[in-house]
Amino acid sequence: MENFNFKAETNILFGKGQVDKLPNVLSSFGKNVLLVYGGGSIKRSGLYDKINQLLGDDFNLFELPGVEPNPRIETVRKGAALCKEHNIDVCLAVGGGSTIDCTKAIAAARFYQGDPWDFTQDSRLVKEALPIVTILTIAATGSEMNGGSVLTNVETKEKLSFGSRKVVPKVSILDPTLTFSVPTYQTLAGSSDILSHLFENYFNKTPNTMVQDGIAEGLMRTVYHYTPLALKNPEDYDARANLMWASSLALNGLTGSGKSGIWSCHGMEHELSAYYDITHGIGLAIITPRWMQHILSEETAERFAMFGRRVFDLEKDDDMMKTAQKAIELTYETFKEWGVPMTLGEVGIDNKLLEEMAEQTIKHKDLATEAYVSLDKEDVLAIFEASLEEMNF
Repeated sequence: MENFNFKAETNILFGKGQVDKLPNVLSSFGKNVLLVYGGGSIKRSGLYDKINQLLGDDFNLFELPGVEPNPRIETVRKGAALCKEHNIDVCLAVGGGSTIDCTKAIAAARFYQGDPWDFTQDSRLVKEALPIVTILTIAATGSEMNGGSVLTNVETKEKLSFGSRKVVPKVSILDPTLTFSVPTYQTLAGSSDILSHLFENYFNKTPNTMVQDGIAEGLMRTVYHYTPLALKNPEDYDARANLMWASSLALNGLTGSGKSGIWSCHGMEHELSAYYDITHGIGLAIITPRWMQHILSEETAERFAMFGRRVFDLEKDDDMMKTAQKAIELTYETFKEWGVPMTLGEVGIDNKLLEEMAEQTIKHKDLATEAYVSLDKEDVLAIFEASLEEMNF
């Protein structure tokens, strides 16, 4: 295990009815509030009206609707302009990871004289940020409890990230009942996203990280147990609650602190969604089993076998490669059983731009030296090409 600096800064208000505390939460930061949200889901669910009712005349509420599923830099620029124009005191992000990520960039851009896209080139440019409060409506990215943000530049076909403790939400309200109305497709995409965060930290070359690995294994088991229950009964409170809390814990530093290196599957998927604007969690589910299969070797088999035994309860076998292969198969088959489209063709991606996206992946991520297993352009291209077809075991 390596040295690390861990700080859980976000005040989590978890459970039914916690939204009622919103006025008290916001009042500690100021009266001028920028409400950031995505499509019409918070209006259809009644949450939008609830927020307006709670805040009433005690706050000056300004709005930035229409945040995209892969939040665009143009939207960040609009939000930053609103913050400056109306002297915003606090940003209120209501939605999922995309809305929260966008809000983080807006909060930092309020005090930045240049273009907020610069943050993706150098996170150190974030010197100050408005306080952020979130109301989470989908379990997926964990953005409600960390300082990471992913933004899309449509003009350059880039989807890049930045990270800063300056933009970690001050307070996040997590009411599982707010996820009851999340559609099936988004529910399974969210669970796929949670698992991917856990996989990326778990399959890591830093040795002797039993604490982090044990936490990750428990969270994986939680996601595998409760996702089918949430899909079967969207208003199963315990299922939604466990998935929501797993989402936050998967990416708040618990499973990644003390480990080095960069993530492989996220780097590849970011190119897919930058070029084709697909749902992030779905892209990750498609890529991940192919990446696992591609990097399976005598060197990695022990790790995959351990994953299979501890998460899928596979029996210990003298043939470690056989156990590792079964773990990869179960990863793939579980996504299929949930209803995830498991080929690129099913999400509208053919082979035309695969090579270009492979080049961009290597350009943006140092997968050759920093990944769990070294990958070059040809490796990435092979993983993309394998994702065009069903896997056969």
